[in-house]
Amino acid sequence: MAMRLHWQVHPGTGPYLLLVHGFLMGPNQWHPNLAALGAVCQPVVVDLLGHGDSPAPVDVECYRPSAYVKAFEAIRQALGAERWFLCGYSLGAGLTVRYALTHPERVIGHAFTNSTSALADAEQVALWRDEAEASAARILAGGSRAIERIPVHPRFAKRIDPASRALVLADAARLKPQGVANAIRCTTPEASVRSELGGNPRPALLLNGARETRFQPHRQFVADHMRQVRIVDLDAGHAVNLEAADAFNRALAEFVEQCPIS
Repeated sequence: MAMRLHWQVHPGTGPYLLLVHGFLMGPNQWHPNLAALGAVCQPVVVDLLGHGDSPAPVDVECYRPSAYVKAFEAIRQALGAERWFLCGYSLGAGLTVRYALTHPERVIGHAFTNSTSALADAEQVALWRDEAEASAARILAGGSRAIERIPVHPRFAKRIDPASRALVLADAARLKPQGVANAIRCTTPEASVRSELGGNPRPALLLNGARETRFQPHRQFVADHMRQVRIVDLDAGHAVNLEAADAFNRALAEFVEQCPIS
C-alpha cells in the first residue's frame, strides 16, 4: 500500500530535518521556527493526511503509524538524504519516534514535544479505541462544525500570539472531515511508543512544555525509561514551539549542531 503526503523543503543549510505537525494543526504551525532552524539544517515540512495539502483517503489503512513510517521513508529517499533529523509535535511525535525506532540507521537524532498519544498507556489506548467509531461518526456527520468542537482544536489555544494563531486557524479551516475521522480511528489509537522507549537507539530531545500539567507524568516516564534522551523544560504549554518559539528554536538548533553526523 502506497500513501503520498504533501511536503515542502524550506531554505536552510546542513542536514534535512523533517517537521511533523500535530492533530488539527498544519504546516503553518512551524512558521515561527523555520528561519532560525534554517541556520543549522534544511527544514522539511510535511502535512498529515486530511491536513494541509495532503489528501484524505477513505482507506483507514493509510492512517496507521506504520504507513506513515513508510511515507516518511519515501520522502527521505526522494530527498536523496542518507540520514536526517526528525521533530514531531504532539500526535506527530508518535510518528517520528516510531520512525526512529524502525529506521535508526537513517536517523542522526530526533526531537519531540509534549505528546499524550505517543506516551499513552494501555488503559488510555483502550479508551480511545472504544470511543473511536462514535467520534469518527460525529466528525463525518457534522463536518467542520464538529471538528471545531474537538477540545484540542487550535481555536481553544490561549497562549499563542495573534499572528501565529491566525496562521494555525487558517490551517484548521482546511481540515478534511474524512481525514480527521480516520486519524481518530487509526492514527491516535496506534501512536503510542511507550513500551518501546527503552530501546531508543539514537540521540533524542524532549522539548517539554512545562506548563502542561497533565503531561508532566509522561515527562517523568521519558526521563526514567528512554535511552539517550535529553529533556529541556520550556516555559510553555502544549504548543511549545509556538508559545516559546525563541527558546524552542535555540534548544532544537543546539541539538542539531551537537549530534554527531558521522
